[in-house]
Amino acid sequence: MKTNLFALIVGLFVSLSSAEFDDIQSFMFRVEIMTPGGPLPFMMMSDVRYDRPGEFGRSARSLMVILNGDERIDCDDIDWQSVHFGDQRVLTGRMVKRIKSTSTISFSQYDSVLEWSQWIGQGIGTQGQVWEGFWRKQRGDDRVELPILVTPLVWEVPQTDARRFEPIQADTFPGWLDPAPFTGRWSVKFKSSNDLAVGSFTVDENQIATGTFLTTTGDYRYLAGRVDGNLMRLSTFDGAHAFLFHARMQDDGSIEGDFYSGNWWHETWTAVRDDAAKLPDAFEQTVIADEEALAQAVFKDLEGEPTRVLDVLDQSNDGRGAKARIIEIFGTWCPNCSDAGRELVSLKEQYGDDLAIVGLAFEITEDFARSAEQVKRHHEHIGTSWPILIAGLSDKDKATAALGFLDQVRSYPTLVFLNEHNEVQAVYSGFSGPATGDAYKEQRERFEALIDGMIED
Repeated sequence: MKTNLFALIVGLFVSLSSAEFDDIQSFMFRVEIMTPGGPLPFMMMSDVRYDRPGEFGRSARSLMVILNGDERIDCDDIDWQSVHFGDQRVLTGRMVKRIKSTSTISFSQYDSVLEWSQWIGQGIGTQGQVWEGFWRKQRGDDRVELPILVTPLVWEVPQTDARRFEPIQADTFPGWLDPAPFTGRWSVKFKSSNDLAVGSFTVDENQIATGTFLTTTGDYRYLAGRVDGNLMRLSTFDGAHAFLFHARMQDDGSIEGDFYSGNWWHETWTAVRDDAAKLPDAFEQTVIADEEALAQAVFKDLEGEPTRVLDVLDQSNDGRGAKARIIEIFGTWCPNCSDAGRELVSLKEQYGDDLAIVGLAFEITEDFARSAEQVKRHHEHIGTSWPILIAGLSDKDKATAALGFLDQVRSYPTLVFLNEHNEVQAVYSGFSGPATGDAYKEQRERFEALIDGMIED
């Protein structure tokens, strides 16, 4: 029996007409992942999606949606299980004494699961109640587990006002008055990297902060949080990554910060305001070191058959090939790669038979069966249609050795552009996703210009 609070909410939604549904307020939750840097919060809301009208009317499906700033991540792989404790015969006409209800949200494409439980029954309310659970994720050969707290906000706050981070009151920290000016563009130095990054933040009149970090290997996607005095807190969760940033404004206008990734990574970072901050050209970071190695590159397809990479491109479009070709170097574990994959799907739709793509997947274990299964899930999740070969482990040094034709694998993803003669025209390291705004648009324009040039040649 699925006597879960989510299920009860969904039942209410489905019973309403579409007009009524449009008028009601989404049911909100704040989920907090417990990290060494403190709670890492993100917001979720319930939703119902109606299918198109059919012979028997409209049908509805329930899902949860993760909110990170402007990002919306649909989660529809949800399992609700309930265990009853108590004698229904003794409590005739009343709810059983207690029900333990467990909700599980799976991100199969990232081998990741959110799970929490709540108690329902006599004397147990929902207002102000906190539910407990875990976020579990496979990282290489290790299975990590972090505790989570889930707070149902019920109808207390509208979606736009739902607070990701609880405000820090001025009386708790005397001297904290107006929020510090974090809005703008910043040159950022992460302690672990020799390359400068770029921070871009916006803070509104309600002290709600959004932004991201752009790096030479990819962006940190959609970050959201708030500013209280000289402290800015930002977080994001996408099923694969759980990022928490703390930024403290200094008296000289610079920033000192901490970055936490799950419970396995922490580093410090600094930033100075720089309206002209930009990354090096992603087309100039990685070069072809050995054309012959590319011609000889062979990896297993999803059935385990050794396959030459360039043969896949030559045999595209029923053996006719394509004038423009892309080798996608990626990992199914990587949300930046998912962003790039969606962009390639869009480019393939735009250019049709004039563009051929082959993916080279570098996965987190050497278990071929597991890697092949993850790639199939990635296919479904992203909507890709091109062949993908299992190329090796995600370790960049090992990937460099496995490929041979690149001077170095610096980033997942990396895109190699080739013409119809399989001559390399360009190599693009990293990917600036939708959260980067103008950088994302400019990147698309450069991809299109390169592909157009190969098609017209």
